[in-house]
Amino acid sequence: MNIKKHTLFLVSCLVYILLVNLTGLNWFYFGVLAIGDHFYWHYINWTFWKKREPIEKKQRSAFGEWANAITFAVIGATLIHTFIIQPFTIPTSSMEKSMLIGDYLLVSKLNYGPNVPNTPLSIPFMHNTFVGTKNTPSYSNTVQLGYNRLPGFGTVKNNDIVVFNYPVDDMQTDMPFDKKTHYVKRCVGIAGDSLEIRNQKVYINGDEQPLPDRSHGQYSYIVTTNGTGFRKKFLLKNEITEVYPTRSRDQFFMMLTDENVSKLKSLSNVISVENPQLSPKQKGAKMYPKGNNFNWSTDNYGPIYIPKAGKTIELNETNISLYSTVIDKYEENKLKIDSSGVYINDSLVTDYTFKMNYYWMMGDNRHNSLDSRFWGFVPENHVVGKPVFNWLSIDPNNSGIDKIRWDRLFTVIHGEGESRSYLIHFLIFIALWNLIPKLMNKRKN
Repeated sequence: MNIKKHTLFLVSCLVYILLVNLTGLNWFYFGVLAIGDHFYWHYINWTFWKKREPIEKKQRSAFGEWANAITFAVIGATLIHTFIIQPFTIPTSSMEKSMLIGDYLLVSKLNYGPNVPNTPLSIPFMHNTFVGTKNTPSYSNTVQLGYNRLPGFGTVKNNDIVVFNYPVDDMQTDMPFDKKTHYVKRCVGIAGDSLEIRNQKVYINGDEQPLPDRSHGQYSYIVTTNGTGFRKKFLLKNEITEVYPTRSRDQFFMMLTDENVSKLKSLSNVISVENPQLSPKQKGAKMYPKGNNFNWSTDNYGPIYIPKAGKTIELNETNISLYSTVIDKYEENKLKIDSSGVYINDSLVTDYTFKMNYYWMMGDNRHNSLDSRFWGFVPENHVVGKPVFNWLSIDPNNSGIDKIRWDRLFTVIHGEGESRSYLIHFLIFIALWNLIPKLMNKRKN
């Protein structure tokens, strides 16, 4: 086959994969890399069980060699980034103290099954904007393939920490769901659950749901002192990073865990640590659904049913505001509500059957988290992956060697008991990886 036939065959394979709706065939995205390497690059021995015969290569210029190597690396890295694992950085404090600003995570796409790109015409490694710009799209929405999720190891479960696309992202007009901004929260309710928050406690199907032992829920407190304040060293040591001034120089507004509340109460200069306080913006009309008259707040919310695929619910004046966004925007129906009733796709209806599963996401920093209490459900097609590993953690409030949170390096995200750093194990592995071949070669000589 000549170079033109090679190229035509490769492009035909890619177009076919893009067009088919059979889930299993979508895994052949990786086949494009194998075919391309077989015809062009010859970097990988795909028949590793056999001795590789030498391949006669045409003489290439230095530029040609570099171009081939870079192309192969970009395609390979893009496939890994899309289908297997993706780096992610914690940008906000919504998950403190379970996850900290400056944590660098690896997010597995395989746990819940990777999403086949809905928007394939995009620049590699740029999620939704060009690097260095605020909102210049790095993609074209000319081609939209829809929602196709490949098989995964499992499904989203209660209390999983999940990375997902922010459902109500309005950075750009008509954003494709797979290009919306990435968020990370804890999934407190899954499809089919009935969720309620009573006095800050989350209840699922009537049962109270305590946080997992590796999580550290935070709430807002007013801390009153005798006027001496706090040393920065004390705050950094106890990872109290959210401290805000009040009108009184003797008082501080803080986001605290139960452990930090106990430590503050034991200090001689602390007069009181009052019960969590709500700010006005966390009440009433600001909650989901917007403009509701349910009188819900961040601490007392619901009950609300989380939609499940195939489940039919009755629609009425009370609950239509809860599910109008699901019916209209996420499941792409024409919705109209007037005095005569609810119309879906121009038909008068009294019930609705959901097409997708939905999830309820909340931050562990319960009084400082923009989450489902403010914007509602997360559709299953917005789920990106599961954080599995924290490989680096940088403290923006510290300096020098203390800027690195050493105890958080190479820690596993989920699990029971206190998290453990595997940095030493990693360093030993790297040392052995380099030492053993040298010793073997020395022994042979």
